[in-house]
Amino acid sequence: MVIDTVCTYCGVGCDISFKLDNGQIVKAFAKKEGTVSQGKLCIKGRKGWEYLYSPYRIKKPRIKKEFIKKNKDLFPDHIKKRLNSLFDYDENFYEVDLDLATDIAAWKLKQIKEKYSPYSIAGIGGARTSCESSYFFQKFIRKYIGSPHIDNCARVCHSPSLKGMRTTIGEGAATNPFDDIYKTEFIIVIGSNTTEAHPIVANRILDAVRKGTELAVIDVRQIPLSKFADYHLTIPFESNLLVMNMIARVIIDEDLYNKEFIRKRVKGFDEYKNKILNDPYSDPDLFKKIPGYEDLSEKIREVARKYATKKSMILWGLGVTEHIDGSYTVMAITHLALLTGNIGKEGAGLMPLRGQNNVQGTCDMGCLPYFDPDYRKPSEIGLMTPDIIDAILEGKIKAIYNIGEDIAHIHPNQNKVHKALKKLELIIVNEIFPNEITKYADIIFGVKSAYEKEGVYINAERRLHLSQPVLKIDLPDDWEVLNQIANKMGIKTKYQKTQDVWNEVRTEAPERFSGASYEKLKENRLKGLQWPVKEDDTPRLHIEKFRTEDGYARFSYKQWEKRGMVKELLEKGEFNDFYLTTGRNLIHYNNAVQTKECLSLISKINGDILFLSEKDREYLGSPEKAILKSKYGETDVLPVKYVSWLKKGTAYTTFHFAKSRINFLFGDESDIFVKTARFKSVKVKIIPVH
Repeated sequence: MVIDTVCTYCGVGCDISFKLDNGQIVKAFAKKEGTVSQGKLCIKGRKGWEYLYSPYRIKKPRIKKEFIKKNKDLFPDHIKKRLNSLFDYDENFYEVDLDLATDIAAWKLKQIKEKYSPYSIAGIGGARTSCESSYFFQKFIRKYIGSPHIDNCARVCHSPSLKGMRTTIGEGAATNPFDDIYKTEFIIVIGSNTTEAHPIVANRILDAVRKGTELAVIDVRQIPLSKFADYHLTIPFESNLLVMNMIARVIIDEDLYNKEFIRKRVKGFDEYKNKILNDPYSDPDLFKKIPGYEDLSEKIREVARKYATKKSMILWGLGVTEHIDGSYTVMAITHLALLTGNIGKEGAGLMPLRGQNNVQGTCDMGCLPYFDPDYRKPSEIGLMTPDIIDAILEGKIKAIYNIGEDIAHIHPNQNKVHKALKKLELIIVNEIFPNEITKYADIIFGVKSAYEKEGVYINAERRLHLSQPVLKIDLPDDWEVLNQIANKMGIKTKYQKTQDVWNEVRTEAPERFSGASYEKLKENRLKGLQWPVKEDDTPRLHIEKFRTEDGYARFSYKQWEKRGMVKELLEKGEFNDFYLTTGRNLIHYNNAVQTKECLSLISKINGDILFLSEKDREYLGSPEKAILKSKYGETDVLPVKYVSWLKKGTAYTTFHFAKSRINFLFGDESDIFVKTARFKSVKVKIIPVH
C-alpha cells in the first residue's frame, strides 16, 4: 500500500509517498512525477518519519500538579468531582482525559479573561501545523477570546521578507515556481546555505549550473554551493544591505537599468536614483579600504553586470532576514529586480526560501498581529512576540496559548523569555513531544502530527499541498482541541471536520484560495496548486501589474548605516573578539523535537558544534571545547571544529539542541519594522575549555 502526502519540514515542501506493510511504514520515497520533489528526498524526508513510532509521544493531555494545587479550591463543581481521575504521570504532571483537560482549559481561560480582560491572553502559533489549524487559532484568539495578540514563528524567520516585498511590490511571497531555476541564466543566492536548509532546491541550482546557468553566492562564509559558483563573495557581517545597494549603484552608474520597464511599471525612480548616487556607502570601492575584503570591489561590479544583462533570479534565506536591517535588505533585493525588469516573467524573479513548510500558509491564514486572513488589515493590531514577552514582564499578559512553537528554545534572549514564562498564570501548549516550552506548561495537549491528519500546507513557492494520514492515531488535531475549548467556553461552532474549516478559509481569504477546493487539491496531490487559485492556479506573479493598490511597484531606498564589523575594520583595520552566525545542518530541523526522535538522524549528529577558522586555532590555543559568551548570556560547553571555510575572527554554530543554550547569546536587537531577531550576527568571546 502506498500513501501520497507532503513533507512538512523545510519550506521546499516536497510531495512524499509512504510504503506501508500491515499498517506499518516500510519506507518513505518520492515519485518521479512529483512536481516539487522530482523523485528525490533529502535525508529528513527519507528518515524523518521515524518519530511517529517514538515511545515519547504525548498521547494524553497532561496538567501540571502545581497548577491543580493552586486552583483546586477555585474549580467549579463539575471539575472538582472529576479530580480523582487524575493519573500520576511523573513528579510534575498528571495525565488526564481530553474531556477534563479541555474543561479545565476553558474554565481557566474564561476566568483570566473575566478577571483581567481579553487582552491579558495571547496566542503564539507555529508553522508545524496545517493552514486549517492556523486559521482556526487566529480566529480562536481574535474572535472567541477577543484578543488581538496573535503571532507565529515567522517572527523569528521571514517576517522581514513579507514586510520588505509588500512595501515595494505589494506581495510578500515568492514570484516564481522552483522550476524556473531551470529557465534562468543567472542566479544570486544570498544568506542561504541552500544545500543544508533547502536541499531539493539546491539540487535544481546544481542541475542548472551544470547546464550553463551562472551562479553567484553571497555569504559571510563559504558554503557547499560556493564550490560550484562562478562568483563567491565572502562579505563582512551585517553588510547585506551595503552590498545590495552597491550592486544597484553599479547598474545605474553603468546605465544597465531597464528604462522601459521602470517607466511603465515602477514609481519613485528619480528620487531613488538621486539617493543612491549621493550615498557615500553605495560605491563598491569602499571595500578597497576594508582589510580582508578588498576583492569585493570588483566582484560586486561583475555580479551587477551579469544580473542586469541576463535573465536572473535571486534566492535568499535567514542570512538576509535575521538582521536589524532585514526588511530594508529585502527591499534592496527587490530594487535589483525592478531596476532590471527581472520580475514578472519565466525564469526571472524573487525567491525567499521560507524556513518551514507552511510558514507561508500560517501567515496567509492571518496568524500575525497586523494581518487578518488574505493580508487584510485587522480591526485591531496586536503585539508581536517580543512585545508579548515584555507585556508578560509588565504584568499585562497573564496567559499564553502556544501551538508548535518552542519559544523557550528557538527565540532570542532566552534569559528574559524564561523569566517571563515563570510569571504567567497559564500556559497551554499543543505539542507532539516534550520540549523546553512544555516544561513551563500548565496544560499540554498531545496532538496529531502532519503525517497523521488531513490539511493544507503551503510551501515557499506558494504551492498548496493537501496532506492525508499515513498512520491512524487516536489524538485530536490542533483545531479540534481549540474547537472543544471554545464550545466549553459557551461558543457554539459548526465545524465537524477539517474540510469545514478549509471551506471557511476559501470564503474568508478568497483573493488567494477561493478556487482551492479539497477536490481540486486531491486531484493535484503530487503537483499541488500555487496561489492565487481561482479557476486555475498562478505559477508566476506580477506578470502585467504588481499586487499593489494601483498596480505599480515602488522604490524605497535605505542607506546602509555604518556599524559592527565593517565599522571596526574601517576605523581600526581589525576587530576584537569574534563575530558569530548560526544556521541549520542537513540532519536536524529547528529545535530537533522531531528529528532527535528519529534513530537514523540522531545517530549521525547528536549535538551542536562550534566551527572556527583554522587561522584562529593557534591564537586560541587549539581547544577542543569552548564556551561562547556575549553581553546577554553564555552557552554550554561546545565541541570545536576548525575549518577552512570561515574567515579569521568569525564563528558558526547550529542551534538545534536546547542543552547548547545558543539562543541565550542574543538580545533584543531586531529588525526595525517586524522585530525579527539579529540571529545572524552577535559579538562573542570564545572561552577555551581544556
